[in-house]
Amino acid sequence: MNRKTIVAALAGFAAAVSASAASAQDYPNRPVRMIVPFAAGGPTDVIARVVAQKLTEGLGQQVVVDNRAGAGGNIGMGLAASAAPDGHTVIVVSSSFVVNPGLYKSIPYDPYKSFIPVSNMAASPNVFTIHPTIPAKSMKDLLTLVSADPKKFSIATPGVGTTPDLSAQLLKLTTKLDFITVPFGGAGPAVGAVVGNQVPIGCTALPPTTPHIQAGRLRAIAVTSAKRTGAIADVPTMAEVGFKGQEADTLQGLLVPAGTPRAVVDRLHGQVVKMMAQPDVKSRVEGLGFDIIASSPAQFAAQVKVEVEKWTKVVQAAGIKVN
Repeated sequence: MNRKTIVAALAGFAAAVSASAASAQDYPNRPVRMIVPFAAGGPTDVIARVVAQKLTEGLGQQVVVDNRAGAGGNIGMGLAASAAPDGHTVIVVSSSFVVNPGLYKSIPYDPYKSFIPVSNMAASPNVFTIHPTIPAKSMKDLLTLVSADPKKFSIATPGVGTTPDLSAQLLKLTTKLDFITVPFGGAGPAVGAVVGNQVPIGCTALPPTTPHIQAGRLRAIAVTSAKRTGAIADVPTMAEVGFKGQEADTLQGLLVPAGTPRAVVDRLHGQVVKMMAQPDVKSRVEGLGFDIIASSPAQFAAQVKVEVEKWTKVVQAAGIKVN
């Protein structure tokens, strides 16, 4: 490589770095669209609106929530994947982001190539619950009852392919017990079915279940987090009751389209870390049944890889199919 070529290459590199720095310094120069691939009012939407408010304050531009529900989150995620990579479109995803690649034959995004992970902001474990009339005080007690008569016991979940549904499927695969899973159209109906003793066992995300546990309408027997969660600190993890490798939660992640300048990603991540440490945000998020995570882009990218592979294997082993 001759001297002129080297000088030209260095000049090009310097120009690219300068352009990236300038774009970050000017960012954002107009309102930011925050896509939420679910309907308003759900856990992801609630978290997104808290984040949007704090980002509006921190970035000095309005962050507008845009709900694009449908197809298990695929519609909104596909829309975000095709957006301009300038930081003016961001998306808040739930665990469907890592489950859908193995669940659907075709999806409008690549979990590794379509986005740059910014942070897994917060996460909520799934929880196994039973109706108080079931004579079991622990997961061991429950599985003893189920093994005696598997067809008598069924598990209510929020829907096929949700992480609570896959947690139930994973428990079935691990224990080799053929109890029935009953997928409902959301966490509300699933929780209601167990509270009403129509289905004896439930596996749902923690937020919609916590009030019923605290009121004694449900008995929690295990959570799927790596460690106990503050909302129900007396309830053991699946690992503690003898089932390692059952960790699963409902993540709340912030992503931007692939190609977004690194400086913009870093600024957004800095804002996430700052807001999640604020007492009012921490109180609100934990009050919903979520634990603060605020992971780095690298940590979140590694998590995405692990979870896509994990849930694809569970979906295949369980023979789950979604058209």
